[in-house]
Amino acid sequence: MDGAVVRAVGRLTTRWAARAVTGERGTVLTAAGVWPLLALLADGAGGPARAELAEALGIPAGSAARAARDLLGALAGVRGLEAATGLWTRAGLPLEEPWRARLPEGARGVLSGDAETDAGTLDAWASERTGGLIERMPVAVRRDTLLVLASALALRLRWIRPFSPWCPELTEGPWAGREVSGLYRETALLDRVRVARTPAGPVTLLEVVGDTGVDVHLVLGEPGAAPGEVVAGGIAAATRTIPATGASLLPEGEPGPGLSIGTVASSSRQPRLSVETVAFSVDADHDLLRQAALFGLRSASDVRSGHFPGISGTPLAVGSARQMAVARFDAEGFEAAAVTAGGLGAGCAEPRLAYRVRHAEARFHRPFGFVAVHRTSRLVLAAGWVNDPDIVSG
Repeated sequence: MDGAVVRAVGRLTTRWAARAVTGERGTVLTAAGVWPLLALLADGAGGPARAELAEALGIPAGSAARAARDLLGALAGVRGLEAATGLWTRAGLPLEEPWRARLPEGARGVLSGDAETDAGTLDAWASERTGGLIERMPVAVRRDTLLVLASALALRLRWIRPFSPWCPELTEGPWAGREVSGLYRETALLDRVRVARTPAGPVTLLEVVGDTGVDVHLVLGEPGAAPGEVVAGGIAAATRTIPATGASLLPEGEPGPGLSIGTVASSSRQPRLSVETVAFSVDADHDLLRQAALFGLRSASDVRSGHFPGISGTPLAVGSARQMAVARFDAEGFEAAAVTAGGLGAGCAEPRLAYRVRHAEARFHRPFGFVAVHRTSRLVLAAGWVNDPDIVSG
């Protein structure tokens, strides 16, 4: 993957997470689904809209379409990740051939003008492209909708080493006394846990290795730290933008949030990392126009004039832009999906303990963040916040 684009997506993810993750509820977002659509819009934009979109993207508008096409192609090559784009236009809307030719391969369709029929078509595409994780298109087709541009990402992975079910008795924090669905495992790889120093204070990261080249990092900050800043710090550490120190090199005691390190008696010479966390499911419906400046859509969403002469000779403005996303983490693996769309309209026996070994214990017993990262490129595929764990089913 192009390093400049990976960094640009990472910056957008960080800025978005810092605003969207408030801690009021769990959430998930994927800038990797938004960025290509913004790039395709930038390619056809003019005037202030073009400049604002380029600033949000972090690359020149003139190279945006190629970058979007290359990114989507690279995403499609990641094992366990499905990526798709779609374009639907109202019959009779003329499209500029140079813009159409630079679009990535994907679905092409015609909007009938009948709201119920068009909604069914778009919902079916969203569900099919995400394996049912997202059941409907996030934008509604209205009378004045002339064009819908959408992307879909669906990620599924299994852990290299699964967790075991665990029934925790939590006595402190917001989850105290709740029958949560706990997960537990042990490993000799101490440096699966690291601590990073961030503007939000220290954060503890647990790297959970997936079988597709994508890993999920759980991120725990100090109890009083702002959730958005914790996730932003976790993104920086998970993508190696800032350094993080592994548990093998950390001092004994409590060197990070939820982390304790000491020496214990053991039947083996190997060090031991014990992890206690929870299963979770989160979903979100993001209205991108509520943060129009963040996504470069302030001028583009002004329906008093057209902003996309490179797309069509008919004046077009962004009437809606949304992303629906979900993420699930359990003992066996992780799955996440997002559909992003923009609508353009007019305007046992005790062993002998013969050794003393280093023991690290990481406890994710209160709300925390998560970041899914492609291991090779360090591209952030999803990020979010866990406010409520899954509850033990009866």
